[in-house]
Amino acid sequence: MPTILGIPLDINSSYLRGPSRAPAKIREAFRCTASNGWSESGVDVSSPDGLLDAGDLNLANSKEKVGEDFAEIERTVGALLDKDREGQPILLGGDHSITYPILKPFAQRYPALTIIHFDAHSDLYDEFEGNRISHACPFARIMEDRLACRLVQIGIRTLNQHQREQAEKFGVEIVQMRDLPAYKQLKVRGPVYISFDMDALDPAFAPGISHREPGGMTVREAIAHLHAIEGAIVGADIVEYNPARDVAGMTATVAAKILKEILGKMSARR
Repeated sequence: MPTILGIPLDINSSYLRGPSRAPAKIREAFRCTASNGWSESGVDVSSPDGLLDAGDLNLANSKEKVGEDFAEIERTVGALLDKDREGQPILLGGDHSITYPILKPFAQRYPALTIIHFDAHSDLYDEFEGNRISHACPFARIMEDRLACRLVQIGIRTLNQHQREQAEKFGVEIVQMRDLPAYKQLKVRGPVYISFDMDALDPAFAPGISHREPGGMTVREAIAHLHAIEGAIVGADIVEYNPARDVAGMTATVAAKILKEILGKMSARR
């Protein structure tokens, strides 16, 4: 059964803090009665029989204790997977640095894991501003530690030379925004983990992000790509929503829609 867990950590954000307040806002939008609980794949994802909510982790969210916070994320996600191998956790961030500790227990249980990563940025820096666990670096750490056998990145539109070199080093498959659609790359066999950074979307649709990068995906393009994913979705995260930058809760509503469609894909397959 899919389980939602909030991970309110944004200490590794490089520009603005704020994503630690996102989990509560996404839940509020997800439960809002302005819309019903049915996904476009025809599943009532709001049914209490089909979805568990594990609440939020209690994290220090400080530089001094970031190692302890990462360890707690890893431990809790591992416990969720041990409790129900088919549990399909969905983690609500938080900045993108949380994906690194999340993936450690997934990799132990799914050695043939493919990551489908939606983002404006590749997040492949070896280090950023002296921080090797910055939200700009998680996929460098993930690929160094061999936590996935394949990484497909979709919607990228900020590549620099260092990131291109990192992508080549780790064998990352990058589909830049200008080259969409990428349906062919989503025909994946085996277990799949989705990491959805909200700035994959154009800021016209999701203004509540710290790093606004024009020229991104529409909500419809994002949903179409989520629906095109083949393989068994074993987990996902939704990250980098910053409520402090939102306009009339627009981004929270979009994040809840993305959550709904990921849940629909998971539940339909089950």
